[in-house]
Amino acid sequence: MTTASEPRRVQLRIGGEWVAGDGGEPLRLTSPATGEPLALVEQGTAADVERAVACARRALVPLRRMTAFERAALCHGVADALAARRERVARDLALEQGKVYATEALGEVDAAVSMYRDAAECGTRLESSVHQSSEARKRVFTIRQPRGVYGVITPWNFPVTIPSEYLSAALATGNAVVWKPSEWTPLAARHLMECFVEAGVPEGALNLLLGAPAEVGGTLAGHPGVAAIGLTGSTRTGDAVAAAAAGKPLLLELGGNGPTIVFADADLDRAAAQAAFGSFANAGQICNSTERILVQRSVHDAFVERLLDAARAVRLGSPLAEGTTMGPLTNEPTAAKVDAHVGDAVARGAEIVQGGGRAGDLPTALYYEPTVIVGVDETMLVNREETFGPVAPVLAFEDEADALRLAATCRLGLNGSVWTRDLSRALRVAERLETGTVNVNETSAYWQPHTPVGGFTGSGSGIGRLGGMQTLLEMSQLKTITIDVEEAP
Repeated sequence: MTTASEPRRVQLRIGGEWVAGDGGEPLRLTSPATGEPLALVEQGTAADVERAVACARRALVPLRRMTAFERAALCHGVADALAARRERVARDLALEQGKVYATEALGEVDAAVSMYRDAAECGTRLESSVHQSSEARKRVFTIRQPRGVYGVITPWNFPVTIPSEYLSAALATGNAVVWKPSEWTPLAARHLMECFVEAGVPEGALNLLLGAPAEVGGTLAGHPGVAAIGLTGSTRTGDAVAAAAAGKPLLLELGGNGPTIVFADADLDRAAAQAAFGSFANAGQICNSTERILVQRSVHDAFVERLLDAARAVRLGSPLAEGTTMGPLTNEPTAAKVDAHVGDAVARGAEIVQGGGRAGDLPTALYYEPTVIVGVDETMLVNREETFGPVAPVLAFEDEADALRLAATCRLGLNGSVWTRDLSRALRVAERLETGTVNVNETSAYWQPHTPVGGFTGSGSGIGRLGGMQTLLEMSQLKTITIDVEEAP
């Protein structure tokens, strides 16, 4: 497989037309995997947001007139179109995002296909209720309706599946969307947009905006014609978007740095293997990655030995090459953050026992060695913030109370993992961890797309829940209708 000789131009899609943005010179992107030119990305502006919102509002009319079964057919049409271009999309994912083609990119496309099919079925089963009335003449029932125009802002780490979580549910429930994907992964965005076009989704029902996050995303969040906002991204971005969208319904899935807690009675072989998977899958660029590992002191050394074996088995290289198990980081800001977190840990007394820097013999400077750090304490950035790279920091704890104390030293509460053979302890710790998801004897990165996921309230990891039927419930609104039944003469 080789890259194209000329970068591909990616345009905006507004109201059923591919258009150039008003932002002047297109953004030039290079592949993190090869360093070669990859795309010329048109830049949108606030004026493009205005046009896109107007088109989306007009598209609400045909969407709302459709039955749930008609919208479900459109969802299946998007799934069919995406499945038909599976290999092309996966190849572009490898080139623009860096995930491994065979073991990660193809799987991401398959997961996205299943999301549209699941949303189709959930949409036809979106039920409401009939309520008993205190007055004999009254009948009271509820219906679910779309919220209106959704502003959707998505990141670059899973540029097919994360948008699909929102876009599939929006289509199934009859919302129109103005979508701002990451500027780092425009090819994935274009593929998804083309799938909606091929499926016959009404013009303007989905509008694609590209451009600077502050101008395009900020304008979108605060636009009075946008009824609600869905966003997956960092906690900082989520805070800014929430402020701009004050008063609107929010569905936010934000940063994570949940603990993986390994007790002395755990299956250490499996715990270490799954911790390594959670740390190094997608080069650690997953919101529910295994970013900090708390290990009971009595088995600390035995666990670290196994973790090192797993880290050394990682094959860093081109995401298109056979045998590669980990590709590059997606961009320089992410790599610089990983550098800073690793440097902070060393400066504060931690020890790097594997990796610790960028690989020097690969096509770009974005290939980062799988890294294991021991001697980590609660003051270090790798414990307090989301690193978002292939780093496995290990902290030692004494007992259950100490583990829970350490777990609470990071504000972020998206996910967690508990490893123990003691069922009572597993349930007790799972209930006490302030994370939205807890996996027992499984990697923290494990998630089935039809199950709810989201941040613990007040933790900085988001508002609401994504996943299957839950997403459709979040992206629709409940209306109560009361009818006065006139007495028969």
